[in-house]
Amino acid sequence: MTKKQKLELTWIGKENRPRLEPRILLEDPEKSHHATHRVTDHDLFDNRLIFGDNLLALKALEQEFTGKIKCIYIDPPYNTGSAFEHYDDGIEHSLWLSLIRDRLEILRNLLSEDGSIWISVDDNEAAYLKVLLDEIFGRINFLNTFVWKKAYGGGAKSRWFVGMHEYIHCFVKNREVFPDMFLSPDPNAESRYYKLQDSKLETRGPFRVKPLEATKSMDRRENLVYSIPAPDGTEVWPKRQWWWAKERAYAALRNDDLYFSKAKDGSWSIQYKQYLKDPEGNERLRKPTSIIDGPYTQDGTKESIALFGEANKFAFPKPEGLINTIIEACTKPGDIIIDSFAGSGTTGAVAHKMRRRWIMVELGEHCHTHIIPRLKKVIDGADSGGITEAVGWKGGGGFRYYRLAPSLLEKDKWNNWVISKEFNAAMLAEAVCKLEGFNYAPSDAVYWQHGLSTERDFIYVTTANLNHNQLQALSDEVGAGRSLLIVCSAFRGRKDGYPNLTVKKIPKAVLSRCEWGHDDYSLQVENLPKAPPKPGQQSLFGEEVAQ
Repeated sequence: MTKKQKLELTWIGKENRPRLEPRILLEDPEKSHHATHRVTDHDLFDNRLIFGDNLLALKALEQEFTGKIKCIYIDPPYNTGSAFEHYDDGIEHSLWLSLIRDRLEILRNLLSEDGSIWISVDDNEAAYLKVLLDEIFGRINFLNTFVWKKAYGGGAKSRWFVGMHEYIHCFVKNREVFPDMFLSPDPNAESRYYKLQDSKLETRGPFRVKPLEATKSMDRRENLVYSIPAPDGTEVWPKRQWWWAKERAYAALRNDDLYFSKAKDGSWSIQYKQYLKDPEGNERLRKPTSIIDGPYTQDGTKESIALFGEANKFAFPKPEGLINTIIEACTKPGDIIIDSFAGSGTTGAVAHKMRRRWIMVELGEHCHTHIIPRLKKVIDGADSGGITEAVGWKGGGGFRYYRLAPSLLEKDKWNNWVISKEFNAAMLAEAVCKLEGFNYAPSDAVYWQHGLSTERDFIYVTTANLNHNQLQALSDEVGAGRSLLIVCSAFRGRKDGYPNLTVKKIPKAVLSRCEWGHDDYSLQVENLPKAPPKPGQQSLFGEEVAQ
């Protein structure tokens, strides 16, 4: 394979891609929720819970949030389960890869340059997913596959072995700018430190000791062989060599950072002190480890029972502590977190308690039966479980509930595509703005300014039937140096001859853009998009595809 060749995963149907309609989001204030008063000056209210197909929801978010998401955590279906009971393994993996690929490509667009994506997966698809992620994010941006020890026992029903772990693939958007990751100090760390009298005990806390003498397996280096004076003046030589060069060791000696112990035979050993706190008096942060040992699935189940009761507990929820570890390692307060497979809402609940902004997407009815009640408890300060105590959460903030708007176009009784009857003027203007790549920003003062792409380029959406006089009047109002895209139901006369206007007719102008009326791209066989027509066949709109 040459340097220019790229290793790619291939599968049946990889070339088939859905033509997604960029839907608008409709807020439902009845399902939104916020605290009755501010708890702190840092409360966050602009979080979003979106009910609907997650692929369409991600497409709906793309225009506003591209490059703005700091962390993505998703826990997708690990395999396609009973939906594929009539298909062989090759088809199963192919369909799963196509469906997850379409989501990952949009998620990558949403990530900031210093952002990261974390994906829980088990053995069924871990290897396939890793290669797919290599292709989408680039192998250079692979950070690690973390191993989560998810259980501390069980397995009585296992035939061959007890499954104790899952994986979390982590990729970054741009490895060159991705910052170092740290976790807060280990709460159990102090128990592993000596509470011995020391000149720095008050400022740096207790210390533990590590051997200064290197192991015998190392190659001997002469600059690491020298003597260090003990408290009684004895010159202490290493049996082989020290870990540190002489300058560093003598600086530690002057700074009281070496620990001497004397054996019964009178020989001295030297260790160096490792304090609980850094020189500034701050507790030392930790680096994440590649093995995450708990909290466990059992902890997540206990949290779910406490929130929803035994009868309504969620199946195999991720524990809050696991999501806390991920979010803490790669984000700061105020950063935006996305989970497009929200499940029982753990990611949003944890992010909220950690004072991160969040967006969650869920299609299942548990969006209403589990997620909303859970978030209300978090916001009202009524959730005492999970990480609440550890992060000192007292409640506050809020979220907005959105649902996906219906498809912009629908078939009338003559099988013609027309604008959906569910769209009012404002919805139509916002939907067309999104289709045409404009930011929806209706002006209160200028009726024809529904959106803009630059400070001098505007869009006007109307269901009116425009004539020459109306177009000329619009052209005069827009004036020189500005442009206006007009999207209307119909017009009479010519649409050219106005240097600052571009006129398009809907729905004709947008018919070929998307798959209209397709509301469900969930991980089910029956919801897969159809393959694009081959040359010579008719398209969805009755037109012959070019040869």
